[in-house]
Amino acid sequence: MSKSLARVRRAIAESGLRAEVLTPGPSRTAEAAAAACGCDINQIVKSLIFQGESGQVYLFLTAGGNQLDPARAAGVAGEPLNRADAATVRTVTGFAIGGVAPIGHLSAPRIFADDTLLGFATVYAAAGTPEHVFSVEPGALFAACGARIAEFVA
Repeated sequence: MSKSLARVRRAIAESGLRAEVLTPGPSRTAEAAAAACGCDINQIVKSLIFQGESGQVYLFLTAGGNQLDPARAAGVAGEPLNRADAATVRTVTGFAIGGVAPIGHLSAPRIFADDTLLGFATVYAAAGTPEHVFSVEPGALFAACGARIAEFVA
């Protein structure tokens, strides 16, 4: 088992989340994950990492079919943002792009969530690798990772 997947499994257990880790197949993108999981694209939790001018890293959790609005995201963060590069994503979260989980980070980023995800009983989030996801109730996920609901989608 990969270190990243093991860290997500540990975070699930330690947080008391009722979640199931699945191996549906390649799920690097929201579209691929939805096809692999057999669910609506908006049930996929996209993990988008941005970095502010201050150096602070932010994780935006959004429904798979939604697009992040950079200006709104910057407003939520309170500073101008840029997409974090792959090295920053790996250093801060411990995950490679395409497998960034909302929990189990090496260093906890500030996390904001799209309330579209709350419209579903179950959502699917990356579990640390591009081939693994976990199913979970969205409100419980937001509580476990300390996500704050915010308006940042287009």
